[in-house]
Formats: sequence, structure tokens, C-alpha cells
Amino acid sequence: MKIIDTHTHLYLEQFDDDIDLVFSNARDVGVNKFIFPSIHSKYNDLMINCYKKFKDHCFIMAGLHPAYVNENNDSEISLVNENLNTYNCVAVGEIGIDLYWEKKFLKQQKIVFEKQINMALDYNLPIVIHCRDAFDEIYNILLKYKTKNLSGVFHCFTGDYSQALKVCDLNFKLGIGGVVTFKNGGLDKYLNKISIDNIVLETDSPYLTPSPHRGKRNESSYIIYILDKLSDIYQLDNYSIADSTTKNAIDVFNLKK
Repeated sequence: MKIIDTHTHLYLEQFDDDIDLVFSNARDVGVNKFIFPSIHSKYNDLMINCYKKFKDHCFIMAGLHPAYVNENNDSEISLVNENLNTYNCVAVGEIGIDLYWEKKFLKQQKIVFEKQINMALDYNLPIVIHCRDAFDEIYNILLKYKTKNLSGVFHCFTGDYSQALKVCDLNFKLGIGGVVTFKNGGLDKYLNKISIDNIVLETDSPYLTPSPHRGKRNESSYIIYILDKLSDIYQLDNYSIADSTTKNAIDVFNLKK
């Protein structure tokens, strides 16, 4: 069984003491590829160094997380462009709009989001979207690019059925992580109505730890609990879920098989 963790922050300090074990544990359950989302310049060296250490198994994105957008984002956008020019990035992300933590910079978040969308189009790359309390704002922007061959993933998708259909209609995948295992997460109520062809797996480690480890540090090996839950939802065996979601990830990120 081969699994791709399409969104994991294994380069963060939470893994400083046992990163080799974390990678080993993940490979033991079948995770053979890991994709690192970019957040902000202060984490850039950590991401690049971890990527280089585990290069045979890892891929990186370039992007500015919306929670770090402020009045002046020129230097951060320059770093995104530098990473795109320097490394073989597989996506622009994670980018988007976050109105949970900060509503003050909504205008700037929209501007930065569109700048990075256009960078992705210039480099012929997918985007990975961070969306929190901002589905309508993001959807209305994406509609403007519907004819531009834009694709990607709605990271940590937690929306309702109608929103899921809108995402799929835009040629985006749903990034399904630990929330699907939460008792009141809601995804299990309708996800089986969405084709498995629209799903990719992710952990968002060290965040959003799935049950039964909720409340502890998340890691890529815990993707097996997400796989188990999807197997239950779709009434398919784990190998079928793994095969389908891995194929989806390879297609959307244009990964080498």
C-alpha cells in the first residue's frame, strides 16, 4: 500500500527531537511521499533543510499563508518567487483567506491570494488553499479563474455538501484529514456522495490530530486513521482508498510515480 501525505508540516520544531522516527513510522504504514506546504519566511529554512534531508520522499510548495499577510507583503511574495525559481516546487501553497484569526487585512489577503494564483498559472502549478471562515470570499475569486486551467486542493476541507460540489466543479480536490474522524466533524454525513476521485489524503501534522489520538501531536503515520474512516464511509477496503487517493495526488501535483 502506497500513501501520499499531501499536506504535512514535518519541518516544524515540534519534530526536532524525533524526526527520523516520525518518517520511519510513516513509511511503516505505507506513506512513501510527503508534501510540505510553505507558510512564511521564518519557517523557510526549516522547510528547505528538512526537504533536503529526506529528498527522496519529499516535495515542497512555495507560498505565503494568509494568516501572515499584513500591510506590506512584498518581501514575502519575493521569497515565494525565489523558491519557485530555485526548487522544483509542486504547488503554490498554502495560500488563501483566513477570517478566523484576523479580519483586519481582508483586502490584503485577497490581493496576495490573487498574486499567488497568477504565479501558479505562470509556473503551470496547482494551488493549495487554506480556507477558514472564508469560503464565499475564496470561491468568488476562484470563479474568475475557472477558464484558466487552474487546479489544486482545498486543504483541510470542512465545508458542507453544496460547498464540496462547488469545489469539485472548479476542478479542485478535497484535502481530507483528521477532521473526518471527529465525532461532530460532519464530513461523514455526505462524503460518500462525492466521488473518491475528488479526494486526497493529508494530515496537516502537527495539527488536527485524528481520533483516537486527538489532543496529541499529529504525525504522518496517523494518516492510517483517516484512511480507516474513509474506508468505512465509502465501504471500500483500505487498499482501494489508498490506490485512488494516491493516484489523485500524483495527478494533481504531477508527481513522479
